[in-house]
Amino acid sequence: MPRVSVKQVAARAGVSLGTVSNVLNRPERVKAETRERVQAAIKDLGFVRNDAARQLRAGSSRSIGLLVLDTTNPFFMDLARGADRAALSHGYTVVLGNTDGSAEREDAYLDLFMQQQVAGILITPVSTSADHLTALAARKLPTVLVDQSPGEIPGLSSVSVDDRLGARLAVEHLLSLGRRDLLFLGGPDSIPQVRDRTDGAREAVQAVPGAHLRVVNTEHLGIEDGLAAGSKLLLGTPPDAVFAANDLLAIGFMRAVQAHGGFSIPEDIAVVGYDDIPYAEMLQIPLTSIHQPAEEIGEAAVEMLLGGHLDDNPHQLFEPGLTVRNSTVNPGS
Repeated sequence: MPRVSVKQVAARAGVSLGTVSNVLNRPERVKAETRERVQAAIKDLGFVRNDAARQLRAGSSRSIGLLVLDTTNPFFMDLARGADRAALSHGYTVVLGNTDGSAEREDAYLDLFMQQQVAGILITPVSTSADHLTALAARKLPTVLVDQSPGEIPGLSSVSVDDRLGARLAVEHLLSLGRRDLLFLGGPDSIPQVRDRTDGAREAVQAVPGAHLRVVNTEHLGIEDGLAAGSKLLLGTPPDAVFAANDLLAIGFMRAVQAHGGFSIPEDIAVVGYDDIPYAEMLQIPLTSIHQPAEEIGEAAVEMLLGGHLDDNPHQLFEPGLTVRNSTVNPGS
């Protein structure tokens, strides 16, 4: 079936091509009666606008590129949900990309987004030292760092959580329970969030005499990585408390403890995660975690991107919170 043209819509409605264009792009400029007549013609003829061609003419699309570290992590899916909701309210759609913590995949997605002429990019970067992020700032392509403070990248705005504070809250909680031999189970230290959480954990431990902190970095931030690291740690002298860089690592570590059978949570080892994903409270031993308002972060990032004030380099910082569950405190204790 041949495609219905704007010219056919104009003829059916008895208006000019310019009037149809205004109804499609600037409806507020058209009288209500005329607008309704054009909309009726569009419906009767089954007209579908060619957005691809329109975007090429305009030089940009009604899409926003969102690039995250790991789509298997529910935190990033909640963040994407918030971003999508905010984007749709402004007439935009979100195109989601998953880097899996790979700088090569990050490069490939950024190239793809630019080829598609997205209206802007939201990105949780693999590393803040990457040249392509500086290039984004130089190109003036609207870009907002998500779940990451600006760090070493001048010219880019950000929406993030105070990860140092979150780490301090986690470790101070463990220290308040009398735990003194602590371990931070982190992912790659190239990831800025991991570095910030490591620094926050160290700050909290250094404030308490007799407390010690070991740091173990994993290759990735998944459940399997936490399980593998936990299995090795339990072969030696395990810590009496573990703070993990995210909930997935914490869940993996807890599985290792349960499989080992020689230790119990929280009696022998208390565990705190980070992100407070929905699964955290559904585990056999509900997980104490640092809460991040993931959907709010996604919404705020879109509002910042579309707000038209990125030249001022705005930065929005959310405060994390501690959610205490049975992985650190026994019921009734």
